[in-house]
Amino acid sequence: MSMNSFGHLFRVTTWGESHGPALGATVDGCPPGVPINEAMIQQWLDKRKPGQNKYTTQRREPDAVKIMSGVFEGKTTGTPIQLMIENTDQRSKDYGDISEKFRPGHADITYWQKYGIRDYRGGGRSSARETAARVAAGGLAREAIKMLVPNVEIKGYMTQIGPHKIDRTRFDWDQIDQNPFWTPDEVSAGEWAGYLDRLRKTGNSVGAVVELVAKGVPAGLGAPVYAKLDTDLAAAMMSINAVKAVEIGEGMDAACLTGEENADEIFMGEDGQPVYSSNHAGGILGGISTGQDLVVRFAVKPTSSILKTRQTITKSGEPAEIITKGRHDPCVGIRAVPVGEAMMACVILDHLLLHRGQVGENQGKIG
Repeated sequence: MSMNSFGHLFRVTTWGESHGPALGATVDGCPPGVPINEAMIQQWLDKRKPGQNKYTTQRREPDAVKIMSGVFEGKTTGTPIQLMIENTDQRSKDYGDISEKFRPGHADITYWQKYGIRDYRGGGRSSARETAARVAAGGLAREAIKMLVPNVEIKGYMTQIGPHKIDRTRFDWDQIDQNPFWTPDEVSAGEWAGYLDRLRKTGNSVGAVVELVAKGVPAGLGAPVYAKLDTDLAAAMMSINAVKAVEIGEGMDAACLTGEENADEIFMGEDGQPVYSSNHAGGILGGISTGQDLVVRFAVKPTSSILKTRQTITKSGEPAEIITKGRHDPCVGIRAVPVGEAMMACVILDHLLLHRGQVGENQGKIG
């Protein structure tokens, strides 16, 4: 199976399966001299790891990361960095009943059609467990960004679960880390808890919308044609398991606006830098960052593995019924928040390095 890598200069290759002995990431292109240790990466893995509350899968994994190479005396050396996370709580027997059946909504059938072999134990590479490796790489990327551009801050949160959206008039940044849904709306968090608890008890699942904001990103990152910053951000988010749609800035709602409404008017600020009246563009114009907040949104479909009887077929083409046992997220969007943050960090670092390599400092001066 090819195509397990992403990034241009900061390049990440993930490896391993959901029910194998371990999984991880090989990171190439990280600048030398970045202060890093396992604890600095672990804080982000702890945010993603399963079994933290009743709204996520009850698989118990410490997700303890080990740095196997590329770091000496607490700093990156510029050589490939190997990150490993051991699996400790696999229950492969939970999947014995589906070894000959395809789960509706899952990658089982397409993997079989393409490769003629599939790891039915949790889906192998198609399992969301693979994203632990991305989060580890994202933790490394955050530290490299901090060294290059200290003011960058990346934050993700849920804005919708099923049909239930947050009320943006109650948006509170301080609330994001105070509830199991990573949502900035305290009232919605309480309402979602009851909704998802009822859904979870029926063995069903539901989708969600995650929003990501990167503050402090300098103007000039990206390129106008095939290396657009928004192109790479969209591709990164679409590569996350269960993601079915991505928006930048106003996104689909931009189709409802007039040109007059959509234009982010430009003024000179007191510090001699451009300021904008609004941010419909999501911080990107012509594939290049404006210096405003980068705003990315993605939709996650309901978890395919549910305790509901569904109609399917077997590998031999016979009709069958299927019910997926095991431990699964009733809303995979919850744990997609730190994954989205990690992917955004990797893309931003990659473009910082590309920009530094081609341009150095911004060439066009204003004022």
